[in-house]
Amino acid sequence: MPRTLEARHDRFALHTPFRIARGAKTAANVVTVTIAQDGHVGRGEGVPYPRYGESVASALDEIAHVRDAIEGGADREELLGLLQPGAGRNAIDCALWDLEAKRSGRAVATMIDGPDLTSMASALTVVIDTPAEMARAAALIATAPLIKVKVDHADPAAQLRAVRAVAHNATMIVDPNESWDRTLLEAMQPLLVELRVALLEQPVPASVDAWLADFSPAVPICADESVHTADDLDRVAARYQCVNVKLDKAGGLTAALALAHGARARGLGVMTGCMVSSSLSIAPALHVAMLSDFVDLDGPLWLAEDRVGGVTDVGGILSPPPPGFWGTP
Repeated sequence: MPRTLEARHDRFALHTPFRIARGAKTAANVVTVTIAQDGHVGRGEGVPYPRYGESVASALDEIAHVRDAIEGGADREELLGLLQPGAGRNAIDCALWDLEAKRSGRAVATMIDGPDLTSMASALTVVIDTPAEMARAAALIATAPLIKVKVDHADPAAQLRAVRAVAHNATMIVDPNESWDRTLLEAMQPLLVELRVALLEQPVPASVDAWLADFSPAVPICADESVHTADDLDRVAARYQCVNVKLDKAGGLTAALALAHGARARGLGVMTGCMVSSSLSIAPALHVAMLSDFVDLDGPLWLAEDRVGGVTDVGGILSPPPPGFWGTP
């Protein structure tokens, strides 16, 4: 039977504003793709990101552009040549993985010769606010094993001290979202060590990060905005010690796995991240997370209401969705 592809815009309200250095959001706007064939339906989700010049409209246009090819039988490898990396390609790629799992009766973990999904520590995020408010937010998750702290350039020292004062034992990731410059990054090095920060994520703008090749950081620096696909790795490996793999940046699970394996081959650490999204974005990312040193997949935890049957999190331990949600027969 022929395939049919449908794509739509879904909006998920957040229960709390998600504030980072470049702004705040109160809803997750996603693109949902369904591909049906032989009575089976595969689903995928992409989150268009304005930082990369994307919108819901542009992602839907991209998907419409390749609809005939996908409905005609184009597979995941062919998709890599049909669309550029981004949210639109991610949604289609993940829907194709899910469809194959449903039609073949084989889980995605089996298809990629990867480990079965298990519960894992995943970062809980403290977003930007006053130091006092950030301390209050951190106190609510202080027993979590891994906390990610969003900061900006205004007073990151006070923000970080406030969080560490209440979250004494958590492993800490710090994410300035490109808001620092060289002077601030250099000045923050002793404090990052003092506060036992395990990873510093994309402190400076991706467009001006070349000088990091000659910088010796006190704690490892992870590329986020600076790395999208495996094609970026040779450049990034000279500047960073770790890469943040996100399916929306890579343009799907297919390309994300290639990025993760390529990073490992170059001796880089691997982090799996996400946009603020529903569990439909997180389920495929879990397969990359199983290969990662750090996992940051709390996007659905910010939603007022997630998709039914999604991931669950208890105290910073993230558990996969039940069979049938995504990527399993």
